[in-house]
Order: sequence, then structure tokens, then C-alpha cells
Amino acid sequence: MAFTLSPIGRIETPWATPAECPRNGRQAQPAPLCRVVMEAEYLPGLEGVEGFSHLLLLYWMHRAGVARLNFTPPFDTRRRGVFATRAPFRPNPIGLSVVAFEGFEAPGVLRVRYLDCVDGTPLLDIKPYLPSTDAEPGASMGWLAPHATPRQD
Repeated sequence: MAFTLSPIGRIETPWATPAECPRNGRQAQPAPLCRVVMEAEYLPGLEGVEGFSHLLLLYWMHRAGVARLNFTPPFDTRRRGVFATRAPFRPNPIGLSVVAFEGFEAPGVLRVRYLDCVDGTPLLDIKPYLPSTDAEPGASMGWLAPHATPRQD
């Protein structure tokens, strides 16, 4: 089955290359203010978003490179499958970030923090982050537990 995705906007960040991006959006301290610039036809879909403190952004990691199903992460000694990691070089390079929403800079331009993608990344979707649904405080991190990124708010 084939299907088509169309960007609803683009993400503006300070990082020009994947190598410059933080491994996790919370690692860049202080967390830079980034922008989400929506295509005009999707502006009506933003109605009501101003009441949320955090959003889920889904984006296409267009500079991720060729998919690799197995590799050794830079901070580990064992080979891992891409689906057991958050590496960008996936069969479908879809990125997901929980971002702090800091309001609108202008109509259709959202100000956000905690991104980890390159400047110009195509935005696929925005969803509100719901702590009652999206957070699982007791979730296991598997092999990544010893490598957890310290929380810096």
C-alpha cells in the first residue's frame, strides 16, 4: 500500500544539520525558542490550541539519511534494532516531540521549545499533549534506562 503525506507547515530551529541537533530536545540548555510556521490553508485547525501548555509535533525527518534496521548506538556497546531506539534513520523517518507551547508569534506561527530537528523540517501534524492520556509515569525504558536524559525544566 502506498500513500502520500503532505506537510501542513515547517519547523524553524537553530540547527542546520542532523549532526548539530541535540539527541533529545531537552538536552539543549537553555532550550532555544523554535518556530512552527503553518501553511495558510491549515490555520483554521489551530482554533483552540492556545489553551494547551504542551503539544505533540509529528514531522518528517527529511535529512535522516538511509534507513538502518540495526546499529550500535553511540552511547551503548550492543547492536540494537531501530525500533528499540529513537534514531532518525528509520524506514519512515517520522519524528515525534513533546514541545512546550509558548503562544503565537503571529497568526499561524507557533513558538515552541524542546525540539530536536533541523531547520526547515516538514511538519506533518499537531496534537494537544494530554498528561492524563499521554503520560505513563511507571513506564519501563528497557535497555535505555541507564542512558535516561535527566529532566531539565
